[in-house]
Amino acid sequence: MKLKGKVKFVNKDKSLFFPTLRKRVDAYFTENNLPKSGNSHILIKSIVLLLLYVVPFVLLLALTPGLVFSLVLWFVMGIGVAGVAMSVMHDANHGAFSKSKTLNYLMAHSVNLLGASAFNWKLQHNILHHTYTNVVEMDEDIDDMVFMRFSPHTNVRFFHKVQWVYAFFFYGLLTLYWVILKDFLQFFRFIRSGVNANSKAQNTSAFLKIVAFKVLYFFSILVAPTLIFGIPFLEVLLGFVLMHFVAGIILSTVFQLAHTVEGTSHPLPSETGVIENDWAIHQLNTTANFSRKSKLLSWYVGGLNFQIEHHLFPRISHVHYPAIAEIVKETAAEFNLTYLESKTFVEAVRSHLSTLHRFGRLRLPNLNEVMA
Repeated sequence: MKLKGKVKFVNKDKSLFFPTLRKRVDAYFTENNLPKSGNSHILIKSIVLLLLYVVPFVLLLALTPGLVFSLVLWFVMGIGVAGVAMSVMHDANHGAFSKSKTLNYLMAHSVNLLGASAFNWKLQHNILHHTYTNVVEMDEDIDDMVFMRFSPHTNVRFFHKVQWVYAFFFYGLLTLYWVILKDFLQFFRFIRSGVNANSKAQNTSAFLKIVAFKVLYFFSILVAPTLIFGIPFLEVLLGFVLMHFVAGIILSTVFQLAHTVEGTSHPLPSETGVIENDWAIHQLNTTANFSRKSKLLSWYVGGLNFQIEHHLFPRISHVHYPAIAEIVKETAAEFNLTYLESKTFVEAVRSHLSTLHRFGRLRLPNLNEVMA
């Protein structure tokens, strides 16, 4: 990962796209007397999704059912984990959940209840991904991941030819890797790279909080069911893995459908670290929407099928994306800019698999094939 700040965007054509769009979006909220933060809908949704995660676990402990029903409950918990991450934590970490900073802070840390770290997420997602979308060595979401190749500018390996076949298996491992190892690796990597510029004392405190939350999480979800409620440990472990596998597939798929599909670009900065494009136009070029008309999908994924709007206005709550999407699309058309979208979820998945298939075979000049 390059040091944060070494890559910058230069609006060489002096495009007025984003100033024009911002004025129109601001006017929409002013004219309709609406706050840009979430409303009662997001509060109700948060309660529902948190209950979808908590209630099955309570039933698991209270009823200690047989293996089959137990796995059903863990499966439902996986759906709840993904829902909380997409619809609750995501908005809150962007400061878009509520006008209250305290409520944003509390709901942002709902991810800690899922076993992950809000501290690391803000650095990876808010700073790196949102600023340097699809820029290799800056956006961790597309960096060299050994088994997966999400960029034409990362190492190509012989097994990438079939990555479109095995992709969803590795997607299922995402949150499991996240809660067990990724948070610790990221914490120290962000310090070395300069992305985390906090003082030593601040980082010590942050690290101790991460460890404390991890200990509490793993004790509550893995140890307590066996130690206190007498559920066989292997049964608990199997359910735990199933829960994370379900959550991982959902989260990975939804995020990848926004950036690793046909039509999105992967620009490289110049030797001086410059990307000659307006930042907002870069977001349009590297991001795609899908299934905008599906209210149920939009509700569950927290508006992440409106990724263009989210990347242009991350501090606006996802509950407003359907309304401002038309403004964004019309303004993009006025400036002859492409507004990438798949009409349906299935169409987006096909586009994603097609891109994985293409990247798995696309080689770079002078790039030696890595066989490990």
